[in-house]
Amino acid sequence: MKTEMDFEELMDEAYGLPNGPAKLGMLEEAARVADVNGMEEEAYEARSEIVETATFCGYPMKALIAFSWQLGKFDQQPEEYDEETLMWSYKWILGKMPDFPEISREKILELLEDFGRRFKSYGYSERSYWYYRFRIFMDFGELEEAGRSYDRFRTMDRDFMSDCEACEQDEIMRYFLLKGDDEKVLEAAQPILKGRMSCAEIPHLTLSEILMPLYRLGRTAEADKHQTKGYRLIKGQNDFVQSFAEQMDYLTRTNPAKGIDVLEETLVFAADHEDPYAKMLFYARAASLLRRWVEDSPEYRLRLPASFPYEGDPGDLLKLADYFAEHAQTAAAKFDQRNGNLHVSSLIE
Repeated sequence: MKTEMDFEELMDEAYGLPNGPAKLGMLEEAARVADVNGMEEEAYEARSEIVETATFCGYPMKALIAFSWQLGKFDQQPEEYDEETLMWSYKWILGKMPDFPEISREKILELLEDFGRRFKSYGYSERSYWYYRFRIFMDFGELEEAGRSYDRFRTMDRDFMSDCEACEQDEIMRYFLLKGDDEKVLEAAQPILKGRMSCAEIPHLTLSEILMPLYRLGRTAEADKHQTKGYRLIKGQNDFVQSFAEQMDYLTRTNPAKGIDVLEETLVFAADHEDPYAKMLFYARAASLLRRWVEDSPEYRLRLPASFPYEGDPGDLLKLADYFAEHAQTAAAKFDQRNGNLHVSSLIE
């Protein structure tokens, strides 16, 4: 049987690895060792690391499961654990929950209110509660309610538990994007584009998000520069599947050959991705790209990953496009059923 020594060795090795499947696997093994040996504090520590690693390397479901275990353990013995670390994890989880249509609207809002009560009880600013309420109602497609939360959180003081300014600014951009105000999107993006705001995922996300607003405003030369830089920042990273979709959406209209390169390089990440929302967008944009590409190269055979579950002919681009589109439409219908509107389906039309 593996022992406490094995746990420490596994954790030390995991800490030395970059975020990714290898590190995540090491942490999961450490949690298993802790569970088998009845090491509750160590099991909690391992799951805290799992939540962070899984959240930022494309495994949100693993993060949700680990956090659920953590929250239950914390509520049993709150004096044994650090509430600040748990509340940071809670924020990450709230940001990911709407991406899973099987999690009901009622459950998401219940957890949001639980989060808000906990934040208030610890004396933290209510800004984080209203900010995540803003994000969640955007995910639901309820923009009027999102706007009310936007107005509230913007008036409240930041504290050390607030999300970074760059992440908040990127979400503000998303709000104006959903409202269809491209000028406002680009205005909100300026502090990021000028380098005044940045973090581990910004401007990585931002540079792909602004491509279609720039395209619709006729500023394709500017968009091309951002596309090249943006793709360079996210290339080879499986946490940016939605950004790959945004890249393909733009390239379908401006440079489909380059779009096909992006599709072939990133499909392996999308096919194995745990986030159904990001995967839905990727498949929807892949379908549109293939339908555009067949006009230029009808004999082209798409290079599919060996593990990709498609049994048809990769040279029949229209049938392959239908395969991607069907997956996206099925996923969108599940989101619409959960949300009670057609918001998500409208995003992939």
